[in-house]
Amino acid sequence: MNQCLECKSELFGRVDKKFCSDQCRNAYNNKEKRSDNNHIRNINNVLRKNHRILTALLKGDKASAKKEKLLSLGLNFDFYTNTYQTKDGRIYFYCYDVGYINTNDDWYTIIKKKEWD
Repeated sequence: MNQCLECKSELFGRVDKKFCSDQCRNAYNNKEKRSDNNHIRNINNVLRKNHRILTALLKGDKASAKKEKLLSLGLNFDFYTNTYQTKDGRIYFYCYDVGYINTNDDWYTIIKKKEWD
């Protein structure tokens, strides 16, 4: 006798059947992938929050802010989607279409990438 991997009810039909319904199949697979999904979801939440913070500070296509202000708003400097290095070696950190660069000890310039509009 084969049993549903999720609810343990008896299975009828094909010999290689693993689930009694789509609902059980989905529930089982969601449980199996929960830890992976939680990790990815947490990273995406940090990236979205960073993007919201940077976008809210923009006045047009450019803004400046002190590191202290960015940290107080909750910006996490460890999470960004990509970087861009200029010819002179300075590095912009981007969170999707909004980037920032350390221009002075405590000051950051925030920019919106124009060609992504």
